[in-house]
Amino acid sequence: MTSSTDPAATATDAAASIVRVRFPPSPTGDPHVGMVRSALFNYAFARHYGGAFVFRIEDTDAARNTEASYRALLDTLRWMGLEWDEGPEIGGAYGPYRQSERTEIYADIATRLKDAGYAYDCYCTAAELEAGRERAKAEKRTPGYEGTCRNLTAEQVARHQAEGRTSVLRFRMPDKPLSWNDLVRGEITFAPENVFDYVLVRADGSPLYTLVNPVDDALMRITHVLRGEDLLSSTPRQLPLHEALIDLGVAERVPEFGHLPYVMGEGNKKLSKRDPEASFSYYLKQGFLPEGLLNYLALLGWSMGDDQELFSKQELVGAFDGTRISVNPARFDLKKCEAINAVHLRRLEPEDLAKRILPFLADAGLLSGAAPEGHLATDAEWHTLLATIPLIQERMVVLSDALGMIGFLFTPEESFAIEPDDAAKFLTPEAKPVLEAANEALSSLTDWTTAAIDEALRAALIEGLGLKPKVAFTAIRVAVTGRRVSPPLFESIELLGRDRTLARLRSAAQTIA
Repeated sequence: MTSSTDPAATATDAAASIVRVRFPPSPTGDPHVGMVRSALFNYAFARHYGGAFVFRIEDTDAARNTEASYRALLDTLRWMGLEWDEGPEIGGAYGPYRQSERTEIYADIATRLKDAGYAYDCYCTAAELEAGRERAKAEKRTPGYEGTCRNLTAEQVARHQAEGRTSVLRFRMPDKPLSWNDLVRGEITFAPENVFDYVLVRADGSPLYTLVNPVDDALMRITHVLRGEDLLSSTPRQLPLHEALIDLGVAERVPEFGHLPYVMGEGNKKLSKRDPEASFSYYLKQGFLPEGLLNYLALLGWSMGDDQELFSKQELVGAFDGTRISVNPARFDLKKCEAINAVHLRRLEPEDLAKRILPFLADAGLLSGAAPEGHLATDAEWHTLLATIPLIQERMVVLSDALGMIGFLFTPEESFAIEPDDAAKFLTPEAKPVLEAANEALSSLTDWTTAAIDEALRAALIEGLGLKPKVAFTAIRVAVTGRRVSPPLFESIELLGRDRTLARLRSAAQTIA
């Protein structure tokens, strides 16, 4: 294989025709970040050129497909804001969009390919195929199918069938170099001796990816294929199949191909489904924003230019013409992903952020459940949450951070508990007079405001007991919030309210021997 890198020419040609791209995942597990990155690039490319983003499901592997994975794929794209123009639950002119519903189409195309001489029945046994591979290794040739059944006579076919042999359908590869101008990598050429006749249909009649993927691309009029680098070796096999489909009147054109760089994990290894950060559900559970995750995933192998790393979906679409995709692997950096997410989180309007936090509080069981129908929180709970936003927004990285920061405000007194490590370290015998003095100072307050709470506690603890602020206020913070780290203390006490604050101070003091 040889290549040169000048992808701009083919990428900009996209504007000359109606762009149609596709995202064709298999529903065989939790969506992973590499898959979603691919969907994002295809979506941005289509939207940039005013084209169509086609979403189809490659579910011919019935043994591995699950309905849960299928639903997760749809939910993931919707959560990311990657609206598809054709596909499941929407339909379109070239459906159905699940391969399991297109088996008759594949059978018809396979028959036409065979009748036209582009494909042939292969009766080779597994043992014969293995022997061929061993011969190639011994002769230092690239292992691959040797073409044994390419030109069988009718007599040979009859003999194989009489022996009870079954056959697969193989595509007849042309004896010529196979080249294309890759959108990412420039001109690429595969020598014919490295690309062998391959199987389209199994012996049981079920079609393989090698048939269904190009057929769907042809019938759905796909113009550009942006997919992972791991599928680059499939392209030289698919090019002549597309040409055959054009000859049969099935296809109108050979798509332009572009192969996206690998997404790498720790240790310069390809990000695996087994890596925790690869699973898309991790980001949903942690509370990443779709805006933040979209921004970071776009940086995995692509650049906005001018060192700009922060952008919106609209800005991405405006810039994504397919010309600044890197040929080098992209490393997934969770810390950078979190940092970018934090920036997008801080840009949210307070009410918007509060609405996004609510489901996390509800899932953690921190809301009363007494909200009116159609709401997660009561009016009181909503106003308390909204009041906390100025206290926590600059400190948050992901939405789930809110649970640890403000959960104490929503926890019923019978369920409130102090972190054991913080209790052991800060609720010591020396802290008991501090808590008692704080309780006495706050009990006499008539104005339960942040300023009044600040003044009363400073007078009682710093002036009255002669304590340093850190010593004075840490024990109180742990007693009323349950943790050493919390939003600003005096504001937290105001939001918690007089009765709950005093009850927690008394309870904490009583636990100290």
